[in-house]
Amino acid sequence: MDFVMKQALGGATKDMGKMLGGDEEKDPDAEKKMEEAQEALRQEEEERKAKYAKIEAERESMRQGIRDKYGIKKREEKEAEAQAAMEATAEGSLTRPKKAIPPGCGDEEEEEESILDTVIKYLPGPLQDMFKK
Repeated sequence: MDFVMKQALGGATKDMGKMLGGDEEKDPDAEKKMEEAQEALRQEEEERKAKYAKIEAERESMRQGIRDKYGIKKREEKEAEAQAAMEATAEGSLTRPKKAIPPGCGDEEEEEESILDTVIKYLPGPLQDMFKK
């Protein structure tokens, strides 16, 4: 009878037993194997990171050699120098860049006087009245 069942089901009797509610076969070393696999993956990841860190360090040393040879500065150094130059010019200069002007100062529109108005101020009273009309 077992032979006929095996022939009919094609050797899937173990799976049939599980589907019908039978106990699953548990591998006693499955948990240990899983931990070993995770440890191996973590170790490979650390090795990969170390490898790429080493490669990047070599590349950076090559880049620095080229910078030294041709007198090129890093982007961070250029930006820091530009920022320092902006602050230095804004500190001791009479003309400041627009960014250095605090908000609210100079926002109101002032009535500009023409040259004629300035000249009229210095004229005697009767002449001022005559020009204002």
